[in-house]
Amino acid sequence: MAGRQEVEFKALDGLTLRGWLYPAKSRGPGIIMTPGFNIPKDMMLPEVAEAFQRAGITALVYDPRSIGASDGTPRNEIDPCKQVEDYSDALTFLAGQVSVDSNKVGVWGMSFGGMVAACAAALDKRIKFVIMVCPLVRLYDPAKMVKLLAKAMKDREAQAKGNAPYTLPLLTKAGDNPAGMNAAGGAEALELLNGLAMRSPGYENRTTLQSYYRLAMWQPHGLLPMIAPTPVLMVVPERDSVSPAAEQSALFDSLQGAKRKHVAAGKGHFNVLSGLAEAGGEADVQAVQERFVGDALAGRVVDGEDAGEC
Repeated sequence: MAGRQEVEFKALDGLTLRGWLYPAKSRGPGIIMTPGFNIPKDMMLPEVAEAFQRAGITALVYDPRSIGASDGTPRNEIDPCKQVEDYSDALTFLAGQVSVDSNKVGVWGMSFGGMVAACAAALDKRIKFVIMVCPLVRLYDPAKMVKLLAKAMKDREAQAKGNAPYTLPLLTKAGDNPAGMNAAGGAEALELLNGLAMRSPGYENRTTLQSYYRLAMWQPHGLLPMIAPTPVLMVVPERDSVSPAAEQSALFDSLQGAKRKHVAAGKGHFNVLSGLAEAGGEADVQAVQERFVGDALAGRVVDGEDAGEC
């Protein structure tokens, strides 16, 4: 495994975020990577970060606030607006590393994290490119959210009286999200989470109820028109059962400015980055991402490019 360093940095509000730095051998581009909804950095990201590192791109992978090794209470409370802000503080940290050209830093996000990364790119023009892998286009079922918000208000009342925050499983035993969030993935997703529990100390398959209240307050689609002129790469798994490929493609079509789409043939939401050594697997997706970084920084990404299919 290529060398990595354990690092930590402060968010603007003083919270400490922790992760791994994968420094390239020589000074060059940098990329900031965060995982999906209530997922620690251990899941899928290290292998991709190592590949970027081998390509001469310094990668910073960190746990979102209240998740994994990062500070933040209540634990497992997801605040997407704060996560967007944290990308900017991560950029400030990464831009100060000796292996990074501060004018060549971009962001990378997967699933829910893809939408967070996109919003960060919309608001922070120090970000020179953004990669969205299987972005979660529809965050929740509005019909279910009405009942959930009523429960969230009762939870706020209970917390005001000194009670602990109410939590619920991210996924049930059937692989469904009990809050109605569009993040269920059935048995495949549950198997991945169970594997995380074994290799990621302290990981819990639970999320605070207030996370969904904060999710409802976050309206990312209103920010997406502000991404331009920052170049965008969207990696769309052909067989995505969580965030359908048609919805991702429609989102891509709505984006203005320099953009490129890559359809990963035969891949789903949870295995789009799997199979580093397989033909048509991560090796090809990774090559697309690395080529995009170089092209984005050189101004070679045009409006509406299609990078093809693996």
